[in-house]
Amino acid sequence: MGTADSTGEAERLAALLSTLKERSGLSYGALGKRLHLSASTLHRYCNGDAVPADFAPLNRFARLCRATPEELVEVHRRWILADAAREQRGKGAGGPAGGAAPAADPGTPADPPDADATPKSPDTPDTQETHQTPDSPSAPRPRPRRRLILAATAGVIAVAATAALLVGRLVDDGAGAGARQAAGAARGPVASPEAAESPSPSPSGSASGKPSASPSPSGTPGASPGSTADGKPAAPAPTGVPFHASVRAHAWENQCSQRYLVDREPDAVRPPPVEQDAPAWVAAMGAVSADEQVVEVTLQGKGSETVVLQALHVRVVRTGEPLPWTDYGTGVGCGGGVALRTFDVDLDQGSPAARAAEGQRPFPYKISESDPEMFRVTAHTGGRDVSWYLEVEWSSGERQGVFRVDDRGRPFRTSASAGRPAYDYPPGASEWSEHQPG
Repeated sequence: MGTADSTGEAERLAALLSTLKERSGLSYGALGKRLHLSASTLHRYCNGDAVPADFAPLNRFARLCRATPEELVEVHRRWILADAAREQRGKGAGGPAGGAAPAADPGTPADPPDADATPKSPDTPDTQETHQTPDSPSAPRPRPRRRLILAATAGVIAVAATAALLVGRLVDDGAGAGARQAAGAARGPVASPEAAESPSPSPSGSASGKPSASPSPSGTPGASPGSTADGKPAAPAPTGVPFHASVRAHAWENQCSQRYLVDREPDAVRPPPVEQDAPAWVAAMGAVSADEQVVEVTLQGKGSETVVLQALHVRVVRTGEPLPWTDYGTGVGCGGGVALRTFDVDLDQGSPAARAAEGQRPFPYKISESDPEMFRVTAHTGGRDVSWYLEVEWSSGERQGVFRVDDRGRPFRTSASAGRPAYDYPPGASEWSEHQPG
């Protein structure tokens, strides 16, 4: 993807952000104070000079500017394309030398990893390139790669020559057919590519984890294994999940809507987090979503091929009585927010299902690299403690699979809070206080 594509996606995102900002009637300074960002940073976002590495600041910006649900989805879609274009530009150009592309804002956290990416081993250090001049005293001496290659080639030739002399000597000494057979055996594996072992079947890449062998190429008389009728090597079948996935396990309807159950007294509970810090706060407090949990799933194809998302399923791992913990709210006095419910899940049902909200069409959907989709699932319970996850059923050409959506390898967990002690953290307060109904 060229510089023009990268800049174009950033400009389209910036145009929408600028429209929302102008419509809000607020200055960059006023918006920055409420969002805890500098006015210059917001100005760069709205001018297309920078694209944040995380969607959270743009999500808060759009909500503060009172974007409609459709505009929120469009902001998220344009950010995905702008961020992907910038990353692709960096990979294709090998750095800034290939042209100026919109920069990632350093003040925002990095993007979450793809759900299908293989994590690095902790023992494997990141590869870093060090640039030093030859005159630098600490600069490593350049490796004589050409000399090494020539030396290795010479060694191979010497071994081959020695083997040939030995075989010829055996033949001259009357070893006869046995020596010729030995010589043929020594040369056979090098001279006969047709005799090479055919590649073994590879896993299908299905997210269900059940490997299946790739179908072998159609047989043609005279064709060697792993090749087409004209003798050319057959293209390997694509493997792996054909899309990227980003999961937000703790998305909120607004900054004050979410409540959590925590097995601690108020003086041992940290002040409530902002939305982007919710995962760390939940992990530190051992918190569980109270009454409802909003999960955002963004899926984007890896290439030009179309991926059909056939269905969205809800899987319940376990269910039990509500947790006897204390209920804590994320805030009060924030005013109304923008509600965006695409799919609704009633966890109290015997077989919970993801039902399209009013005005939203049900599955199937189609995605590609240039046409991602974001799904917002709101799961709620009025009287149970439920551990659950989602499954996306997909197909692409002859491939198909099931992709699991969860909280970084663990099920989501949602528990009812009815009858439990409740606390809030009013604006400007320095401690939790008892919740006042109404």
